[in-house]
Amino acid sequence: MHSNLKSLEPILEWKNHLFGFPVDRWGSIAGQSYWITGAGTGYGRSMAVALAAAGAQVFITGRRIDKLRETMNEMRTLGIPTDKCHPIPGDITDSSQVAEACREVEQLCPSLDGLINSAALPNRPGTKSPLQEDPPEYWTRLLATNVTAPWLLTRSIFGHLLKSGRPRILFIGSGAGWADTPGVGPYNISKAGLNSLSQSMAQEYARDFPGEDIQINMLAAGEAQTEMNKESTTSPYAIVRMALLLLSQDKGGPNGRFFSMEGDHLSFGVTNPFEKPLMEV
Repeated sequence: MHSNLKSLEPILEWKNHLFGFPVDRWGSIAGQSYWITGAGTGYGRSMAVALAAAGAQVFITGRRIDKLRETMNEMRTLGIPTDKCHPIPGDITDSSQVAEACREVEQLCPSLDGLINSAALPNRPGTKSPLQEDPPEYWTRLLATNVTAPWLLTRSIFGHLLKSGRPRILFIGSGAGWADTPGVGPYNISKAGLNSLSQSMAQEYARDFPGEDIQINMLAAGEAQTEMNKESTTSPYAIVRMALLLLSQDKGGPNGRFFSMEGDHLSFGVTNPFEKPLMEV
């Protein structure tokens, strides 16, 4: 999607609607720095584009440099400058590549305001009963991408996030993290694991860095048109409003909480829905 002008027609008017983001909060993102994984396609691309439109410096990571270039081309199509957009291609399941990417980000900005963990693999296509039939190698690859990689990247760059005085971390999840749908078991499990990871990291960092304005949250994406879900007619830009709302929260905002891209405040396990409206925090 988004490789041609026609698919971008509703988004071309972003200066009028700001992706549905409140006008009085739009300016708060300018001059900040954000790192987005999975930024070559789908939700990752849409959030990178919106942050750049708001005047942020963005670091975009994905395995395929051609897809990262498409993201930058999309910015240009929308009239968004790309001088503050830095492609950092790499495989975030490779610890040495994660370390190198972190060094590059640290060299390019004095501190990082936010990290969006959006990269993910789908269930392996063509398998009716993957928990019984999938090769162990695919299970390992799926969990490495969907759970281990965001854990490793988050902890590797956290010190640089802390320098901003306001670390904002989003894990992009899915309703699959609450589901038990037959046929997509490995994906469901990986997203449930990501839910637990975001929740657990939020509480551990809050305990170990008391007084710091740390906000680590899960944003569950819906079924928009992405490489995983090509049949949908919903734009991946539908996630932008909630992503920006969470990234721009003032001190006292949510930490270790769960939200849907439609704006619902969700529960998971022992964690109840966030009790305050995001616009009044």
